[in-house]
Amino acid sequence: MSEEKKQQLTHAFYGQTEETVLSELNTSQEGLSGSEAKKRLGEYGPNELDEGKKKSMLVKFFEQFKDLMIIVLIAAAIISAIVSHEVVDASIIMLVVIINAVMGVIQESKAEQAIEALKEMSTPNANVLRDGHTLSVKSDELVPGDIVLLEAGDVVPADMRLIEVRSLKIEEAALTGESVPVEKELGTLDGSDIGIGDRINMAYSNSNVTYGRGKGVVVNTGMNTEVGKIAGMLAQADETETPLKNNLNQLGKFLTLAIIVIAVIMFFVGIFVNNTSPVDMLLTSISLAVAAIPEGLPAIVTIILALGTQVMAKRNSVIRKLPAVETLGSTDIIASDKTGTLTLNQMTVEKLYTDNKQVSASSDISTDNMALKIMNYSNDTKFAQDGSLIGDPTETALIQFGLDHGFNVTDKVAEEPRVAELPFDSERKLMSTVHQLKDGKFLVAVKGAPDVLLQKATRVLLDGKETEMSDSDKNDILTNNTDMAKQALRVLGMAYKVIDAVPTDVTSEVLENDLTFAGLVGMIDPERKEAADAVRVAKEAGIRPIMITGDHRDTAEAIAARLGIIKAGDDDAVLTGAELNEMSDEEFAKRVHEYSVYARVSPEHKVRIVKAWQKEGKVVAMTGDGVNDAPALKQADIGIGMGITGTEVSKGASDMVLADDNFATIVVAVEEGRKVFSNIQKTVQYLLAANLGEVLTLFIATLLAWDTLLPIHLLWINLVTDTFPAIALGMEPAEKDLMSHKPRGRNSNLFSGGVFSSIIYQGILEGGITLFVYWSAIQWPVHAGYDAIHADALTMCFATLGLMQLFHAFNVKSIHESLFKVGPFRNKAFNWAILLSFALMAVIILVPGLNDIFRVSHLDGYQWGIVLGASISIIPIVEIVKFFQRLGLKK
Repeated sequence: MSEEKKQQLTHAFYGQTEETVLSELNTSQEGLSGSEAKKRLGEYGPNELDEGKKKSMLVKFFEQFKDLMIIVLIAAAIISAIVSHEVVDASIIMLVVIINAVMGVIQESKAEQAIEALKEMSTPNANVLRDGHTLSVKSDELVPGDIVLLEAGDVVPADMRLIEVRSLKIEEAALTGESVPVEKELGTLDGSDIGIGDRINMAYSNSNVTYGRGKGVVVNTGMNTEVGKIAGMLAQADETETPLKNNLNQLGKFLTLAIIVIAVIMFFVGIFVNNTSPVDMLLTSISLAVAAIPEGLPAIVTIILALGTQVMAKRNSVIRKLPAVETLGSTDIIASDKTGTLTLNQMTVEKLYTDNKQVSASSDISTDNMALKIMNYSNDTKFAQDGSLIGDPTETALIQFGLDHGFNVTDKVAEEPRVAELPFDSERKLMSTVHQLKDGKFLVAVKGAPDVLLQKATRVLLDGKETEMSDSDKNDILTNNTDMAKQALRVLGMAYKVIDAVPTDVTSEVLENDLTFAGLVGMIDPERKEAADAVRVAKEAGIRPIMITGDHRDTAEAIAARLGIIKAGDDDAVLTGAELNEMSDEEFAKRVHEYSVYARVSPEHKVRIVKAWQKEGKVVAMTGDGVNDAPALKQADIGIGMGITGTEVSKGASDMVLADDNFATIVVAVEEGRKVFSNIQKTVQYLLAANLGEVLTLFIATLLAWDTLLPIHLLWINLVTDTFPAIALGMEPAEKDLMSHKPRGRNSNLFSGGVFSSIIYQGILEGGITLFVYWSAIQWPVHAGYDAIHADALTMCFATLGLMQLFHAFNVKSIHESLFKVGPFRNKAFNWAILLSFALMAVIILVPGLNDIFRVSHLDGYQWGIVLGASISIIPIVEIVKFFQRLGLKK
């Protein structure tokens, strides 16, 4: 779009008359012509948000090589190829590195496709006037100057100046965070800097029409809309580092430093102690580096994360960024929006006060009940073709309540048709409809605020009879109204009167007086049935659930108590946005532990809440669905967008998108995240213990001037034999007590929880047993001659190390628990991986030709017995150590 066009659309249209706006946009009440709309589409571009410059596949591919371990591994491969001409070894290393990069790119692309699918689901159509006719067009084809028709249930497709309204209400929570719909009016607004929430003659993109109908002229599209402006700001936001990324970086630095130190020591020991040539020692040091680096770890971690995303996708969680899978497992705080996530986002009748008594919504209520009749008659809800209800959430709840009790409003209104009406407005706080009765008279049905309604009522309906309203009747009604309000119910009153004729002048003064009070109805957006259980599970897991809402304090407190987030009556745990504004960041950071519920909170407060907890070292997950939630979603360690009600901007800012907008899904995802981290830890423990065993074997053998393992042996074990069990460990089922542990916290790492000590002693065990087998083969040879003895010893050393690591994989199923309690064969993928790796080890030793390539010899039954016995010994030894570890933990 040209700069001139951009400048044209920066006027404060809310400060201009309808005629001026139409003239400036060169359009009319009849809309644009088809040809003009096409021309403007070329000038202004499609009405869609700019997703920013997407990375090419090539850029994504090269970004996978930023990992420090990968860089060291590539360097080792290049040196190995140049100095020792080990091209095969170097090629295998590079192949693993490339496979790892490809897998990373594939997963990133899959996540983008999933989000695109969600965007397609939420792309609305718009009803526009073109050439004087009403057409339904895709919202991305709208242009400035288009005349758009709005009615209840529509998503506003672009920024518009309203030119016609009829009881129009628009919910603008996506922009303002205010859940109550805004009643729109025509006219010109004074002032040059009026807030979005106060621009009552404008309608903004991505807001929702909840009531009435209207017409507007499009003034801004795409990135020039208010939504687009925030999307543009969002593109500049920095992303937080994930705990997993930090852990892998720490692991990479640790391994790099350890490898360099050990290789240098080994290099000089070989030269000065064993008088080995510098070139030979350089090759040996490179072999040690290859042995020490877990070549498959980056690829295996990627595979484990990818498997986690597949499990989560089946359980309604779309993961946009792979590390988010694991980060969920370290979550300390889940800050959740109330509406739609903890609740159903569906107003529901819960209580009815009629005939001087309060009853639950599930009670038997006669279809002749006058309160039931009025709430259905004085109602503008419409029925969609599929039978669903369209309209204001409060009114649809009343119609649904009627249907649930056998009151079919369509049939009833057909018998007693509406002949006049007084729409609801915010000043009167009432709505009235007039219906013609069969006897020729007319019923005036009035619903609205109970306190206002009582001022208009002179009689009360009790047991089907109208009586004069006494002070006692009025007090009883007010008492029940207060009682319902304390339960966080939204209360409406119903009243009526019968008149002989419809007045010529249908006004409030004429219709809404001398009424008979019929009853009260209490409604609430009820909590999801599964949410309370999810809150309980989260608390047991040491996670603190926090509720954030734009609703009033009483409503927020009541829902939070019903969910178990706070105890009933715990008013001190609730903080309002106004109270938060009175606190400095320093004071709030000191007191943030005191609050679990935030009421009347605007989206900008969410960033303060997230930052306050992050300063405490907590890992924070934050949910949001509005455009203004996007900065908080970016700030949080895990931003969770809503797949159904969420805006494209909030989804784009998120690390994870809930396909069902359900809080319980978050807790399920946390459990999966914990399982993923636990399995990554098992993989790290398995691979590093194996590599430490290899390093010790090489290092000590060098000190003793033994010639034990060749680079090709180490590569085969690291890349082939170890890889399959390591991947299968990533598919281990969750341990039973996984969600009873406290969160790991931000400062934990892959070595926490006894992993580091296990790696050390298990690596020493593997190295020691391997060297013992080599020494025994030399001491008690089967064949004669140095070459044959050495070939047997080398083969037995190689076979022992490889097979022992396969048996050790069973030990790693749990850090401290006994293998036999965890279950050695629960994971079918693991069982097949062990068999496959065992077969691969056997093939290269037993198959003629292959054993020449790997420089190994055939072993007899006696030698295989030693190899298998030594390999299996790792299981009972580790079981004994675990037994004493458990005794220590109990103390």
